Formats: sequence, C-alpha cells, structure tokens
Amino acid sequence: MGLISLVWGILALLWMVVAFIPLLGWGNWFVIPFAACGALIAAIGLLFTHPANRGRAKAGLLLNVGVIVVGVVRLSLGGGLF
Repeated sequence: MGLISLVWGILALLWMVVAFIPLLGWGNWFVIPFAACGALIAAIGLLFTHPANRGRAKAGLLLNVGVIVVGVVRLSLGGGLF
C-alpha cells in the first residue's frame, strides 16, 4: 500500500505541475480528488503496515496532502473556488 500511495502521489505531483501552466488550471479540479484518493490509500497503508516499514506510506501521505493543499490554494487564488 505504501508503494502504491507513493506512486499515486508522484503522479498527482506531476499532474499538479501541468496544472500550473496558464489556461490549464482547470486540472486542479481533477488533481485534488485524485490526491485525496492517494492520501486515503496511504492512510490505510499506515494502519496495516508494520511500524518499521511505514516509510513509503508516510511519504505518500505527505506528498498527496501537499498536492491537495497546493491545489486548493491555487484554485482559491485563481478564483476557482467561489
């Protein structure tokens, strides 16, 4: 689960970078739920993984949460939330 969430987070990060391009900001509407699913997978991975092997799940969770935060800030600055 940790590896899946980490790869999911990397894909979300790449998608977020593309959404920074002008006129492609609408991609944030899709990257936020995508990263939320990755964060959920990481949280499940943290619950069911031995404490010594939680590194990838923690990294995936932080990466996905970071993408969600940046995506929400980007939408709020661009006027996409209101």
